[in-house]
Amino acid sequence: MLIVGCGDVGLRVARQLLPRVRLIALSSSPERLPALRAQGLTPLRGDLDRPASLARLAGLATRVLHLAPPPGEQPGGWWRDPRTLALARTLRRRTPPRALVYGSTSGVYGDCGGAWVDETRQVAPRTPRAQRRVDAERLVRHLGRGGVRASILRIPGIYAADREGGTPRERLLKGTPVLEAADDVYTNHIHADDLARACIAALWRGQPQRVYNVNDDSQLLMGDYFDLAADLYSLPRPPRLPRSTAQDALPLVLLSFMSESRRMDNRRLKQALRVSLHYPTVASGLLAGG
Repeated sequence: MLIVGCGDVGLRVARQLLPRVRLIALSSSPERLPALRAQGLTPLRGDLDRPASLARLAGLATRVLHLAPPPGEQPGGWWRDPRTLALARTLRRRTPPRALVYGSTSGVYGDCGGAWVDETRQVAPRTPRAQRRVDAERLVRHLGRGGVRASILRIPGIYAADREGGTPRERLLKGTPVLEAADDVYTNHIHADDLARACIAALWRGQPQRVYNVNDDSQLLMGDYFDLAADLYSLPRPPRLPRSTAQDALPLVLLSFMSESRRMDNRRLKQALRVSLHYPTVASGLLAGG
């Protein structure tokens, strides 16, 4: 199995699969190779931004987990994902893998006004980042039409105590405001360990050309999420602001998350992939040290 984008989630997948599966991890950083080897993976140098460096990937693995994000904005193709394009072209050169799982984002749905969202909903990305993810999904589907059992995971906010920036504690300590209840948005979450288990389930049980929402059972407004975390950590709850004031007080990146509201339906994750969540709610994950 080949892991492309072997960061925190990729390493969690590796820990759950080793030593039963031989794992190869693509890395563009020579400094990371010893650390990957120490984790029991076989590191392979290659850079998705340099397609010629990927030649050895062709015909190498029977299963591929693609967790690499698209690049940032680029002139002339701000909505394209050249990294996924380079990977797909390489994998088609020889015997393609039996299965490929791509880790996308729930941001492809755009703002849904707090409505329930299942995998049949038409995508409506509102940010360049989400538009590049839609392009990556298109490329993965095209690869699937060539005989690869391709699955797409749409992933919301990932958290875990042992993940860098993986809990709301730091933001609470900074006292970063949240929106007033009348302006608040629904947010979705998944514990990093449950996400790793979903990746593995999709690699072996995912249906061809199938999309899966990968989120827990929580139905929380963003402000309520931070209030819950503050109470669990015995920290002050964050201040509340109306949206009109928040636009002047918060960074644009944070405001972009506060402009989209949806409640993701995870029935396909649990019924079709048969994933039983270890942390079915944010409360259970945070209480367990998540």
